[in-house]
Amino acid sequence: MRQVALSLLLWLGMVAIGYAQPTEGAPKPPAKLSRKEQRALEKEQREIEKKLAEAKARRAAAPPLSEREREMSEALFVDGVKYVMLEDYTKGLEQLLKAYTLSPDNAALNYKIAEANLLSGNLRDANNYAEASIRLDPKNAYYYLLLAQIQASQKQYDSATKTYAALIKQVPNSGNYLFNLADLYLAQNKLPEALTTLDQAEKEFGQVDEISFKKQQIYLKQNKLDLALAEGEKLIKANPTESRYVLAQAEMYASNNRLPDALRVAQQALRLDPDNPQAHMILAEVYRQQKQPEESAQQLKLAFASPALDIDDRVRVLVGYIKQLPSPTESVNQLARDLAAATIKAYPKDAKSYAVAGDIQTLTDHKKDARDTYLKALRYDNSKFQIWQQVVLIDAELNQTDSLLAHTDRALELFPNQSSLWFYNGVAHLLKKQPQKGVKALEHGRKLVVNNPELLGQFDAQLGDAYHEMHLYEKSDEAYEAALASDPNNVQVLNNYSYFLSLRGEKLDKAKQMSGKVVKQFPDNDTYLDTYAWVLYKMKDYAGAKAALEKAMQTTKDASVIEHYGDVLFQLGDKDKAVAEWQRARKAGVASNLLERKLKDRKLYE
Repeated sequence: MRQVALSLLLWLGMVAIGYAQPTEGAPKPPAKLSRKEQRALEKEQREIEKKLAEAKARRAAAPPLSEREREMSEALFVDGVKYVMLEDYTKGLEQLLKAYTLSPDNAALNYKIAEANLLSGNLRDANNYAEASIRLDPKNAYYYLLLAQIQASQKQYDSATKTYAALIKQVPNSGNYLFNLADLYLAQNKLPEALTTLDQAEKEFGQVDEISFKKQQIYLKQNKLDLALAEGEKLIKANPTESRYVLAQAEMYASNNRLPDALRVAQQALRLDPDNPQAHMILAEVYRQQKQPEESAQQLKLAFASPALDIDDRVRVLVGYIKQLPSPTESVNQLARDLAAATIKAYPKDAKSYAVAGDIQTLTDHKKDARDTYLKALRYDNSKFQIWQQVVLIDAELNQTDSLLAHTDRALELFPNQSSLWFYNGVAHLLKKQPQKGVKALEHGRKLVVNNPELLGQFDAQLGDAYHEMHLYEKSDEAYEAALASDPNNVQVLNNYSYFLSLRGEKLDKAKQMSGKVVKQFPDNDTYLDTYAWVLYKMKDYAGAKAALEKAMQTTKDASVIEHYGDVLFQLGDKDKAVAEWQRARKAGVASNLLERKLKDRKLYE
């Protein structure tokens, strides 16, 4: 709309001399047309040229336009541009083409028809009329610019390059378009042609930063480092107080393993700008490559102390450390935490600061601090599921049930379709002795699991425990069986399933087989030995139960295990020793609710 409006103003003021405004915007490089498409286009262009020649001949043979015809042509043109401004391209072109029948050899009219066709998406007609405008007036730069844009839009990249070259050759004082031409050559990876064009521009305009930058780009692509560095030196010489040119040179040295030179130039940049964080970053990388970790760390700290260091640059560095963590060298772990803390100080209201700091604290085993840091990240951006997930995992790892329940409730408001959140929410309810709520959460979350047998097995394992707590034994067994179908070696399920079966006195052979499998894998675990012993106890294999519990007694401090040992001794007839073990169980902690009766009556109750 802006371009058309400008065109209308120019036409109203300058239609008599055929001056027009350019279509702005350098085209991006497309691919070439196929041979078939190119032949079709050339044929159409020949037909247009033929029609144009015929129109010229008719116009030459015809008498000159009368004043009324000239006014009509101008009025049609203005109406056409008006409709184009309103984006009614059909009516706009209708009026412009009527004007064309009166003035087919008017270059500005051909240009405007081309422009209207471009805006309406009719690129081939746009191309033909733009070419006609150049043939009619080869000294108007705007006509070339429009044609180049149209050609690029039609993926005629080579043609666009030739159009710019023709513009520079044909139109006086058009040297500024050498930069456009160089860009086109660069986009096609025609590096020698781009260099030649830039040299031509340099002869015309002298030392220009843009020229040196583009030359550097070309020399680096050609692996001509020395020439690229020479252009960098020219930039520094032309701009002696600009630290950015010095830094660019230092980065080029560093990225090409010219470390002494990189060190020298980075220090030069610091003399110009002592607090420049990028200079410190370059020095840190140089020292790192030179295996001077203390010097590298010092430069990183100086860089991170600067509020001018962008947060994304900070995060990139910190992510590099995250990949190394936890490091066996504590100084590395501490440096990562220090840099993360500096990032939070510089960007205290950016969630990224806290998120990356939380990751570093997690990996360096500062879990509680990490959880608190993640929660601060969520204050500023609560839309990141991964952060909520980290909070929940740490809650679970720290056994902080109230926090686990509160945080999963909050997270589920935002992510109700995340099955893992439902899992931990259900677990939290079970730990809070709320099995009905736990089962509800677990059953809902289980339905959301897709292509994740491991997670599905975890749901089933928890449901097995929950159903048992609710005395829904059939459902408990079904859940455990489903969990074992997902993972036949799930130790938690094998142990709990077999223990609960022993308490009920059901499927004892199956319970013995499952518990024995666990004990074989973990022969010194007192909990698993206790389960196995209790299965044997229920099978009245008291000697076997005693043997298993004696092994468990070597390490256990669990009151329930000690009480069970007393029960086995009682069954084997050693009542005095049984009472002694029950007394030990009472001192050790919470055992069964029958323990006090056993001690009072010196008798076994089950």
